Amino acid sequence: MGMQKETLAEKKSYEERKKLIYDLVRDDFYVPMKEKELAVFLQVEPEDRPEMKQILEELLAERGIEITKRGKYKAPEDTVLEGTFVSNAKGFGFIEVEGRQEDYYVPKEYVNGAFHSDKVEFQLLPPARGKRQEVKVVRILERGIKNVVGTFQQSKSYGFVVPDNQKLSSDIFIPAGEFHGAVDGHKVVVALTFYGDERRNPEGKVIEIIGHVNDPGVDILSIAKAYDMNIEFPERVLNQAVRVSKPVSEKDREGRMDLRNVQMVTIDGEDAKDLDDAVSLTIEDGKYHLGVHIADVTNYVQENSALDREAKERGTSVYLVDRVIPMLPHTLSNGICSLNEGEDRLALSCLMEIDRQGNVVDYRIAETVINVDRRMSYTNVRKILTNRDEAAMQEYAPFVPMFEQMAELSAILRKKRQARGSIDFDFEECKIKLDQDGRPVEILPYERNVATKLIEDFMLLANETVAQHFYWMETPFVYRTHDKPDPEKVQKLAAFINNLGYSIKLTQEEIHPKEMQKLLTRIEGTDEENMLSRLILRSMKRAQYADVCTGHFGLACQYYCHFTSPIRRYPDLQIHRIIKESLRGRLTEERIAHYRAILPDVCKHSSDMERRADEAERETDKLKKAQYMSERIGEAFDGVISGVTAWGIYVELPNTVEGLVRVSAMQDDFYYYNEASYEMIGQSTGKEYKLGDKVRVYVREVDTFLKTIDFGIVTEAEETN
Repeated sequence: MGMQKETLAEKKSYEERKKLIYDLVRDDFYVPMKEKELAVFLQVEPEDRPEMKQILEELLAERGIEITKRGKYKAPEDTVLEGTFVSNAKGFGFIEVEGRQEDYYVPKEYVNGAFHSDKVEFQLLPPARGKRQEVKVVRILERGIKNVVGTFQQSKSYGFVVPDNQKLSSDIFIPAGEFHGAVDGHKVVVALTFYGDERRNPEGKVIEIIGHVNDPGVDILSIAKAYDMNIEFPERVLNQAVRVSKPVSEKDREGRMDLRNVQMVTIDGEDAKDLDDAVSLTIEDGKYHLGVHIADVTNYVQENSALDREAKERGTSVYLVDRVIPMLPHTLSNGICSLNEGEDRLALSCLMEIDRQGNVVDYRIAETVINVDRRMSYTNVRKILTNRDEAAMQEYAPFVPMFEQMAELSAILRKKRQARGSIDFDFEECKIKLDQDGRPVEILPYERNVATKLIEDFMLLANETVAQHFYWMETPFVYRTHDKPDPEKVQKLAAFINNLGYSIKLTQEEIHPKEMQKLLTRIEGTDEENMLSRLILRSMKRAQYADVCTGHFGLACQYYCHFTSPIRRYPDLQIHRIIKESLRGRLTEERIAHYRAILPDVCKHSSDMERRADEAERETDKLKKAQYMSERIGEAFDGVISGVTAWGIYVELPNTVEGLVRVSAMQDDFYYYNEASYEMIGQSTGKEYKLGDKVRVYVREVDTFLKTIDFGIVTEAEETN
């Protein structure tokens, strides 16, 4: 059958036109054509040619078609792509491809044995009208999950494990003889021996018993294990940490700038144990002399040592509700690498001279030896600067003038950053207090005060100064980058906030960070501040580590890196090595080639580990919030609508707990979702629920396994009873 000619004008919708071009190029009788030839063949009017060009670019990006060196469009010879399979409990799945914003949809019949997180090869299926791109898995390249965490349940001659991961659609069968001591109710780690098919469940063997499901801490530990986190350090790493943790000697101090007589403090939370940054400030000739002094961790963690390999693998410290999983053993992080009061410590210092407008007019990066005069807490610095608390001011009298100067400089730096458009998110985060049995007893918002902001301002400036220095030196380096938001997300945000009476200026579908900051300033103190702040954050891309400096959108700066936390972040540790080799004149061509070779992998792995840590932290918070609310079934709370969807409205309470009011539970009327205005509207009453509205809700149901909280709306009648 020959190729049937059909004009683009005959196809009304964008998706229909896209499918027509896709089918045409893939027709057996099609001869490769250039864009103009295609336009003539399909009788495309001149005013419609930009749309046709857009369709061609989309199909090229999706690998639906290819273009030759001579600019002719043809069917791709190899349509097999690679990505990561993300399963759904209902049997279908999605495939994520690095660098592509939208994922591909895998219908149930085309999963072909892929398991969650598998690296797979897949092929595009013909575009379906009005639907997202569908694909089929053709080959499994690499299994993404080797172990599964879940609850063991025993039968007479076999057992099975119910996975904690809700993306896994079936239980894991455990044959007799593979229990390895597990009994009913144990949380276990299972090594998969068979990944399942159409006829049989996945199979595995118990390799670790975490503890009983009701034992304190087992729930959090299970989440950490599910994210494949190393809780304990290998013995050789612990031994090495002990061996290198020697007090600072005269030999250690040789060749370093001696700053032990400079007045300096650490400012941290009361419960912090790893103090990796200290600050000092003086004013001379009308200029601020700010010192940011960072623990010289690389002095103790040599490249490619057991300590270094373990730190690189972990990538970051992980802060869960009831524990910290550190990047480095406590012997180092709480010991010789912690800038403890009154003890000599080795440091890398960024010494900056700053004018009254907040400009760094001169600076020096140096290897130093320091001795912190006082360990301060955010609370006590706040008492001095905000409350003017007499007892605190008397106790820390020698430091009060320095703190006042620091507050002065902090305000200047913050004003300068805001003027250039740096985005300062100030929505509430929380601290969850647990009792000795691991039960949540209180959820409190984290305090962000003058002291926390002061340290943040100084660290940001040091990070920028160091990044800019090494950018212009053109040496290999690890930058912290943050790309511009996708235009589509920005347009959606603009349309949405417009419904709430706010606006942002867009230039050619792009946005300047200053516009985001102006919006945050306008919503400050409003009921919808938290909700809109999170919405703005979701519209932006994730910051990541990169060996190429592409700027930081959120901070509105060209050069940025992470220099200030080598105890808990591997990228900081990595750049400290480069900085020290540069200062010592040892950054030879050979070393430069070495760093150019390793840094892309260091950046990618560090970004991946940071993402994993964030996800684990969120999961533990969700779990403890669900447990906390499960004790409060029937209780009523005031909240703000933080999300509106077709299936219900999300409500956030002042303590940051979020729950869902399902449409099915809104029984006073039949409600429908207005997608254009993000509203839930009652059909007969006309009652509206929209983002930012205040509502009173009661706790209807909690599922601690799924970590979900269901609310119900408290009606006016119920309020008066």
